[in-house]
Amino acid sequence: MAIDLSALRKKLNQITGVSSKKNISWRPEEGQDYQVRLLSFPNNEGQPFKELMFYYNIGNNAGLLAPYQFNKPDPIQELINKLRDDGSKESYELAKKLYPKMRCYAPVVVRGEEDKGVRIWSFGKTLYQNLLNIMLDEDYGDITDVTEGRDLKVSCAKLPGKQFADTTVSPRPKQSALADKPEQIKKYLDNVPDVNDLFELKSYAELEKILNDWLNGDEADKSDGTVKGGGATVTAALDEEEIVVKPKPTVTPKAPAADAKSSKYANLDDAFADLE
Repeated sequence: MAIDLSALRKKLNQITGVSSKKNISWRPEEGQDYQVRLLSFPNNEGQPFKELMFYYNIGNNAGLLAPYQFNKPDPIQELINKLRDDGSKESYELAKKLYPKMRCYAPVVVRGEEDKGVRIWSFGKTLYQNLLNIMLDEDYGDITDVTEGRDLKVSCAKLPGKQFADTTVSPRPKQSALADKPEQIKKYLDNVPDVNDLFELKSYAELEKILNDWLNGDEADKSDGTVKGGGATVTAALDEEEIVVKPKPTVTPKAPAADAKSSKYANLDDAFADLE
């Protein structure tokens, strides 16, 4: 069997720290303006960006890469499917906590920081839509083109009354090349980081343990045989085919009011569909 030089290079970069998350990730800082150039990922079916799905809010994990998107067995997705089949409001509430969310990624060269090479910019759905709208605008076209593309102005600011800073993007009016010299352009294109180097895809057994620990919680209430986890009280004695969820008791009784879900959706099938 022939030696895979690209795999060896990737392994060497991991050992030396060249491809560490810290080195290849970029994010705009609050109160700062930047000028960046977007590149396209190679071998990405003509798409300039990459989308990845993550599970959030499960234990103390910042984000768990969802195996189902790679056609691999996924215990969290299996539980979501079971909750959906159950169809109860309580199942919907737990499934809502489990549903994966999308993060998007783009290779960028930050002007003034060219010595750091191509890095990976991560952003959410709203900014992703804004970038796609810019690229679909006939006045701008393919802003990632290495000879006739456009830089982007990226601003990060926290508006009054908002908890988090907003990131805005706008294309520069003039077209420009990615770099002055063809050899520098080639160097950038040959060294676009692999997004997969940023994350670890956990095994089925690892995810199953994380999920069970989250559902079971740390403390059991021996008086009624239940344990607390994930913002709900989940029956401890569960088999693989039955998921029973009890809503967490409210501390302060409230006056009867119309159910927000029932007012928005005709049925729970519609509510589950909206999560997707």
